[in-house]
Amino acid sequence: MENSKTEKLVIIGSGPAGLTAAIYAARGALDPLVVAGREAGGQLMLTTDVDDFPGFPEGIQGPELMGKMRKQAERFNTRFINEDVVSIDFSKKPFIIKTESQAIQAKSVIIATGASAMWLNIESEQRLRGKGVSACAVCDGFFFKGKNVIVIGGGDAAMREAQHLSKICNKVTVIHRRDSLRAQDALQQLVKSKPNVEFRWNSAIEEVLGTDKVTGVKIKNLQTNEISEMPIDAVFVAIGHKPNTDFLKGQIELDEKGYISVHDETKTSVDGVFFAGDVADKKYKQAVTAAGMGTKAALDVEEYLEKVGPQ
Repeated sequence: MENSKTEKLVIIGSGPAGLTAAIYAARGALDPLVVAGREAGGQLMLTTDVDDFPGFPEGIQGPELMGKMRKQAERFNTRFINEDVVSIDFSKKPFIIKTESQAIQAKSVIIATGASAMWLNIESEQRLRGKGVSACAVCDGFFFKGKNVIVIGGGDAAMREAQHLSKICNKVTVIHRRDSLRAQDALQQLVKSKPNVEFRWNSAIEEVLGTDKVTGVKIKNLQTNEISEMPIDAVFVAIGHKPNTDFLKGQIELDEKGYISVHDETKTSVDGVFFAGDVADKKYKQAVTAAGMGTKAALDVEEYLEKVGPQ
């Protein structure tokens, strides 16, 4: 069905970026509509302990934090549709966002669909996510202070994870499928200079060991096919992220990796379409930076709508 009402603002995504944008937009009298998705809440829904989001001195569970942020947005009368976006049309105004059950017209849009960590896709990894398997050293490294951990990957992301963990953990072992790194040279040299970081080349993880927590890994030597076991306290997978932008292809400008191209702060290549969070952030990927970008996007939309006036 098509809704004849033209929304002032539609926010696509319901992680920290989208919900913060909703809070600010609602308080700014923009009456936002959030297309939350069927898997609402973003990456924090897959996280257990969150100790680095300000305002929670005792820490908070990821799903609980997202629930609180949604309630705060609802308190200011933000409306939610718990469906996925099927298609969009940014070629004319008002913009058209089609969900599974309806077509929504919008004067402005904030895209806050985030990015998903890429995983090894082995059963034991998925089973132990949040129990010693992580894709974010900044988020979870503190829980393994003084422990022995591994980082999987050989690019910039893996080197940043290893560098961060080297300051916290007793020992960091980098597992890489090749015999050389793809990361920029400066990052490589920084990590290689750390006395508690070592490398295992031409290797891949076959299995993560443990029942209720990680206790070790099975490592395959890709040259000899030999399998060995290594006791370990945590596994940090750092083989990249994939921005959730497939539905945007052909509608706005994306970079070579699929991230939204930045045009002045939170603006996209389409006038009236804005972004917030990991959907464009290739570097920080933190809940608090996503929330900050959500604030900026909502304020930029408010300014935009004032400028264009009634349409």
